[in-house]
Amino acid sequence: MSVKIRLQRHGKKGKPFYHIVVADARASRDGKFIEKLGTYNPITNPAVIEINVDAAVKWLDNGAQPTDTARAILSYKGVLYKKHLQGGVAKGAFDQATADSKFATWLEGKAQQVLGKKDGLAKSKEDAKKAALEAEAKVNQGRLDAAQKLVDDAKAEADAKLAEEKAAEEAANAPVAEEAAPEAVAETTEEPTAEAEGTEETQA
Repeated sequence: MSVKIRLQRHGKKGKPFYHIVVADARASRDGKFIEKLGTYNPITNPAVIEINVDAAVKWLDNGAQPTDTARAILSYKGVLYKKHLQGGVAKGAFDQATADSKFATWLEGKAQQVLGKKDGLAKSKEDAKKAALEAEAKVNQGRLDAAQKLVDDAKAEADAKLAEEKAAEEAANAPVAEEAAPEAVAETTEEPTAEAEGTEETQA
């Protein structure tokens, strides 16, 4: 029979969780399986994958064919690399200790890579949070400035109105200045002087 290494879906709607299984190619996707090799959780970032590397290598050596997604997972976890190393040991290119050392070095490098990705994601998240806080603070400061401007304008308007009312009140309470009385023009009747009388007599 044809045997495949594939994913078997579990989990709630919208929150998938997969089992990595060895199953008969004729079986349904979520049906009977021969052996469970591990689990795959794509919800987290980076994805969490747990797999029995030795069992997976054994099944690959026995001719099990992984699906495309399963092959990517096996490559990510180093199963295909270990199978390659075991092939080198079988051919006599190097001994088992050397193969184990190379695989341990690869695992360490992969762990550092995953850790670097986690740190990068955490830093990106922190930067995004910081940028959001700065933007929010800027918006809040703009609102405070606008509110303060409204308060200042209202205060200036109130002060101007108060000054106008005070000026009007002072003008209303100021004493009225007395108008200067027009000088009475005294009508004087000129009496003829003695000299004028003498002149009149002479003429007569």
